[in-house]
Amino acid sequence: MEPIKVVTGAGPVGATIATQLADAGHRVRLLTRSGSGPEHPLIERLRVDVSQAAPLSSALDGADSVFHCIHGSKYAAKSWSEELPRAERRVLEAAAVVNAVVVFPESLYSYSSPETVMTEDSPRLATHGKRGVRTALLAARAASETRTVSMVASDFFGPSVRTAHAGDRMVPLILAGKRVQVMGSADIPHSFTYVPDLATAMIRAAETPQAWNAVLHAPTLPALTQRELAQAFAAAAGVPTLSIGAIPSWVVKSAGIVSPQMRELAEMLYQFQQPFVMDSTASQKILHLSPTPLNLAATATIRWWRNQS
Repeated sequence: MEPIKVVTGAGPVGATIATQLADAGHRVRLLTRSGSGPEHPLIERLRVDVSQAAPLSSALDGADSVFHCIHGSKYAAKSWSEELPRAERRVLEAAAVVNAVVVFPESLYSYSSPETVMTEDSPRLATHGKRGVRTALLAARAASETRTVSMVASDFFGPSVRTAHAGDRMVPLILAGKRVQVMGSADIPHSFTYVPDLATAMIRAAETPQAWNAVLHAPTLPALTQRELAQAFAAAAGVPTLSIGAIPSWVVKSAGIVSPQMRELAEMLYQFQQPFVMDSTASQKILHLSPTPLNLAATATIRWWRNQS
């Protein structure tokens, strides 16, 4: 019998991976606390808390690959440090028993020299806050005897991506003819990763032994300014490009004094105050993949948002 592909989490990344695998004819076991996720004849949805060893071990029976895509209950360093290491440790331990490779979506948070173009060989030694949590998670994966791949992506856009700089803070406003307010600057280069490209890269990495036990970069288009990305969405939607403004950094920092959510956003302002650029050339060669052209990615994104309406 063909091995099972296990996906944890049904957010934009997990749901996209599960759908791509099922559409390719693979049997998928999707694990969430609620039993939610995309409906497909080849997707088995189970209620499983992956931080609990016993049910997780049973759910991984027959698996040859695990795509661990859960996120913290809150966008906060405290929640991440309390929840994510334990869940990852359980997944790595359970995957070792069935000899499965574990593939993780990863961010650029751990990169300690983000002012330079970030490559697969760039230092990942960031400390403190959410950045430090990501550094610790990468170190734990590297120390594990389980085979792993960490697939790094920048800020998401694409179908199913809601809460994101290039999600609900941009696309529905463009479609509604409203002014878009971006973080930091509208005219500084910033890398954005199309979520279907991330999903495809994670699936390909699980099938590519050369990619195991490494940190790779998901195929990502050359850096765009936030204004250029908004213009691409407007062109795909066939609507006029409206004015685009920027929220000054001091406003975000001031709001963070009283708002925990804004305080967490303020921690990441450095990504929008200077060029924030990742290069995926080396990983694309390993995986034999390339990023989806911007016009096609923007068109698919607009189509998804319009279908939500």
